[in-house]
Amino acid sequence: MKEKFSALVVDKRGDTCNVGVRQLTLSQLPKGEVTVKVAYSSVNYKDGLASIPNGKIVQSYPFVPGIDLAGIVVASESKRFKEGDEVLVTGYELGVSHYGGYSEYARVKEEWVVPLPEQLSMKEAMAYGTAGFTAALSIYKLEKAGLSHDQGPVLVTGATGGVGSIAAALLANKGYQVVASTGSNQYTDYLKGLGVSEVIGRNELEKDKIRALDKQRWIAAVDPVGGKSLAYILSSIQYGGSVAVSGLVGGVNVPTTVFPFILRGVNLLGVDSVYCPMEVREELWRKMAAFKPQSLMTDVSKEVSLQELPTALSEILEGKTKGRVIVKVS
Repeated sequence: MKEKFSALVVDKRGDTCNVGVRQLTLSQLPKGEVTVKVAYSSVNYKDGLASIPNGKIVQSYPFVPGIDLAGIVVASESKRFKEGDEVLVTGYELGVSHYGGYSEYARVKEEWVVPLPEQLSMKEAMAYGTAGFTAALSIYKLEKAGLSHDQGPVLVTGATGGVGSIAAALLANKGYQVVASTGSNQYTDYLKGLGVSEVIGRNELEKDKIRALDKQRWIAAVDPVGGKSLAYILSSIQYGGSVAVSGLVGGVNVPTTVFPFILRGVNLLGVDSVYCPMEVREELWRKMAAFKPQSLMTDVSKEVSLQELPTALSEILEGKTKGRVIVKVS
């Protein structure tokens, strides 16, 4: 291991954040049983929030963001992992209160670490990343609630984003009829390439007046957007259907009523990928490795270095990112 290595560091000074690559030492890494030489990470919306002064993600500075990573174990005090093991980490406190994946080396708690499935490369793991895991967990919860591919169309919101694009591809790969919602008309061909059956504008979900119960359109929805559009989606889900919600880019307030729940038996399923139990986490990663959609790597819009990360983080906050952005760390 190198004593000095590169990492992207965010340092808040007053009302501004300085974001840039610095040299760190192993002694500056937080405590943990497993030390990983990081090969890849990815760019997520939460990472963008961690890079701005009012993002409300980071509690203390200086800080290394990056809520996921894939790499090789170079030192271990754990009985579960040994030097040379290929592993991945998503969720928990990584990149939030614990130095994250935007670093050539990371030291993490052993209970956060997932063995990399044999059918998955480290680069593919981060093409999925936290966004892909959240998408897979959303589908898992919908199917646990009774969803099957012969019941009707499934809506995916924010379909050009990380969670949305992978959810659309995974659902299509499983034989579902997928309706994708996007605010970017120029991405219709891209979404069709993921296997989407129909593309609708985001404005179709953003109604000025939301009826307590509207026309039943979809049997289920994967919603990483939240906000006002979620209220319309709930009013339009077919009887007994479900919505898996995992995001808040559309806002935190949902102006809905109890009627979808008590008159149509609609289920609102919360998706938390941060503290998902390890047994479910490992099961889903094995399934994600075994049933990779063909679009997994083509959905990666670009690969960036640590030096290029500040621009990529700004772009995801501005909604300029299509699909996934991979970070080649070392």
